[in-house]
Amino acid sequence: MAEKVTTVAVRAIRGAIQVAENTRDEILDGASELVLAVLKRNGVDTEDLISILFTATPDLTAEFPAYAARQLGLTDVPLMCASEIDVPGAMPRTLRLLAHVNTESPRSEVRHVYLRGAAALRTDLPQ
Repeated sequence: MAEKVTTVAVRAIRGAIQVAENTRDEILDGASELVLAVLKRNGVDTEDLISILFTATPDLTAEFPAYAARQLGLTDVPLMCASEIDVPGAMPRTLRLLAHVNTESPRSEVRHVYLRGAAALRTDLPQ
């Protein structure tokens, strides 16, 4: 009798959140909320995380968003922070993430997460 082989793919999940102001607490709270929402909405266990890239708009400098993920216990997941390009008219005070995960879910089932004011960035997605 042949064994059933389960295919696990690497998928990328996007997310964004707008924070109220450039303070350490706002950045940490916003980044934590975003990470937890991405994991929950996609049923991702932290063991399935490969890496997370965080970006912040140039007006957010009070803290590294990746530090929030460390506070959540993601101590063995590679994390990186970068600054978004400063596009005139872009949404201010926005944190974004790109999480790479191992999952059995097809790409069509991946749920990207846009919270607070950042929901306006992707009005095509169900919230």
